[in-house]
Amino acid sequence: MSAKLSVIFYIILCFEIGLILTLLPWVPQGTLGILSDWGNNYFLLYAARKTGMYCLQHVVASGWVRGAVSGVGILNIGIAFWEIFHFKQSVRALQGNTELLQNLKRDAAQVARTTDLSDHERTDAGGHNSQQ
Repeated sequence: MSAKLSVIFYIILCFEIGLILTLLPWVPQGTLGILSDWGNNYFLLYAARKTGMYCLQHVVASGWVRGAVSGVGILNIGIAFWEIFHFKQSVRALQGNTELLQNLKRDAAQVARTTDLSDHERTDAGGHNSQQ
């Protein structure tokens, strides 16, 4: 059940991030309030002033950067749809990883039980543990 929920939340996250990255750079200024000021927002101006790179605002506001950000958004939407179409495969992969971890823990516990050290003192040729 947790594997299914993990895949569902991953799909929702990819889809939401994809929508935001695809649409936000192209929303006209003032439509969504502070979010729609893509090339003229407080954080961008603050970063430009602190770094001394005043051309940063013009670069971020250019169509090239907006297009690149939208491309990453479309890629995220594509990942979300791929995950939807391969839902069962992703769930099986996650369940397989948890089963593998459980098997490794069980095997380690069995090895620890079978290789318990005895309570007897070790006798070796050097006589380090021998009583004299």
